[in-house]
Amino acid sequence: MALGTDKETTTMKCIRVPSPRRRRSALVLLAAAATLLLSGCKGGDLVSYELPEKSAPYTFETETNGVKTVWRYSSAKATKDDTSTLSPCIGELVGSNQAACRPEPLIFLRYDFGLALDNTVRAGEAHEVTVVGYYQERLSDLPEVTSLKAETSFDGGSTWRPAPSKATGENTFTTTIRNPRRDQAPAGVGLRIRATDSQGNTVTQTIPVAYTLR
Repeated sequence: MALGTDKETTTMKCIRVPSPRRRRSALVLLAAAATLLLSGCKGGDLVSYELPEKSAPYTFETETNGVKTVWRYSSAKATKDDTSTLSPCIGELVGSNQAACRPEPLIFLRYDFGLALDNTVRAGEAHEVTVVGYYQERLSDLPEVTSLKAETSFDGGSTWRPAPSKATGENTFTTTIRNPRRDQAPAGVGLRIRATDSQGNTVTQTIPVAYTLR
């Protein structure tokens, strides 16, 4: 559509109206962008990958402040959006990529160490630690964490020994650690957790010092 005279023509530019899902995500995207900028993360710091059509196994490893996490999971190219409005696609955040996306089925772990006010645990006694598995929010049904194995170390990770664990709720497990004398674990107690879900995805997280003894 054009408006004007013989000497000058002004063209009316058509603008695509975003879908209801995109519009609902606008404020979330702005907040996420502000968070990235405040943290010093720029568009060039973010890396994305195109997955093949067929499902394949993947391994993803991270290490932060000495805590090492290894995820092993299966994934394939997303054919439709499977994210909530509170978790927008990263392509919407940093560019114009409108491809379908979803969170990967990574199991995250949350701990309740039951620490005293000085962040210690009494030596020479059995101590319970609660571990909860969870996932990034998405629209489809989430897997269920079906098993959890725990190991402890009293010598800085040189040796590990199994600790009994049991399911105590949905995606929730309790492991019992038999703390040694303080002089037998002077640097503290290390914890290694391996969780598996109903789709066969796993996470192994190693915490060199989960807590110290008093």
